[in-house]
Amino acid sequence: MESLVSIDAQARHCAVPDASGALPLAATAREVTSPRGSTVTWSADPQAYCSDHERATRRNFAERLAALKGLDFAGEHDPSGIYLRPLYVVPSDTLASAGIARSLGIASLHDLFGGVVPHAFVATKAITHGIAGREAARPEGWSPSFAGRVSQSVLRGFSSFSHEDARWAGRRLLEAGPVRVKPVRATGGRGQRVAVSADALDECLAEMDEAEIGEHGVVLEENLDRPATFSVGQVTVGHATVSYHGRQRLTRDNAGAEVYGGSDLTLVRGGFDMLLASTGLPPDLRLAIDQAMRYHQAVIDCYPGFFASRVNYDVAQGVGARCAWRSGVLEQSWRLGGASGAELVALEHFGAEPACWCVQASTHEEYGEGVLAPPGAIVHYQGTDSRVGPLTKYALLTPHAHPT
Repeated sequence: MESLVSIDAQARHCAVPDASGALPLAATAREVTSPRGSTVTWSADPQAYCSDHERATRRNFAERLAALKGLDFAGEHDPSGIYLRPLYVVPSDTLASAGIARSLGIASLHDLFGGVVPHAFVATKAITHGIAGREAARPEGWSPSFAGRVSQSVLRGFSSFSHEDARWAGRRLLEAGPVRVKPVRATGGRGQRVAVSADALDECLAEMDEAEIGEHGVVLEENLDRPATFSVGQVTVGHATVSYHGRQRLTRDNAGAEVYGGSDLTLVRGGFDMLLASTGLPPDLRLAIDQAMRYHQAVIDCYPGFFASRVNYDVAQGVGARCAWRSGVLEQSWRLGGASGAELVALEHFGAEPACWCVQASTHEEYGEGVLAPPGAIVHYQGTDSRVGPLTKYALLTPHAHPT
């Protein structure tokens, strides 16, 4: 296997000074001081990841990250505030440009819990597949080499930025079997549909806004039957790096819809190489980790300016076209996410127990009234969200776990 770097090696790519060479902080008028530096949350988009429970969870995580880094928590970022360095930012989403990062004083992966991309589309599912032909529409900054680099790490599919290209790509995929049509900005499988015929494909695409496809794209991908989904990820906070693998669980929300219900993870101290060094990994899991690593390395190589302190890749495995067993990265996340509760309890435990190198941790999202978190749980939200209703979110840790 080719040499693959941990996310900490991205630091050499990620300085984003202004024209004078300085690393500016936000424009300021009111002073917020801390002799140790400050940690703040930041809402990238008031319409995204900003429900009651998401804001409360982000605050809880930011307070704990501040403690890990020896900083003070200073609340939500105030554009009129002066924040003494070091400033550590916990954003709601991946930062969509180096300019946004500069405005927040973010120069490297050590300045935030999340990631920075050079173009907004890089943070979406759209980068996972190639476009439908040499003349197909594509956004500015599109890497023509990325699809080739990840061809053995993803499912068969195309990304399209026009209805015409999407129809062509979908028909080509339909020759082998059903096609999954995926809006690139939706999360948790929302908005996805499966087309089994050209007419069904046209119906799916007709319901999608042409301007949305033109600006953000749509993914067309071979459909897997009853797939298992692995999560493979890594976080770096200060000098500590934790890598992990695990599986997601589904649950029913207050409306009865099937939604994300949590993750069960095995986390190790160190980089992806330590994850692969774990004994007894089954071949399917080892393949999932390897595919996630290769995808991650391709992003670093093909999209200069990318860096992240928190990465998570969903790898699906199941029966695809022509009844062939398939495995591939579905999408990436470079922001605080559903597994972050487990990531944080592992970081906290490893910091308190230097001799420990492997733990098991789980995150849980339970809907409804009267939910009681089990003993030892670390609750990061419990209340009635104005959008989704009663919800309890917590994490559990099992220290000194066997590495498999």
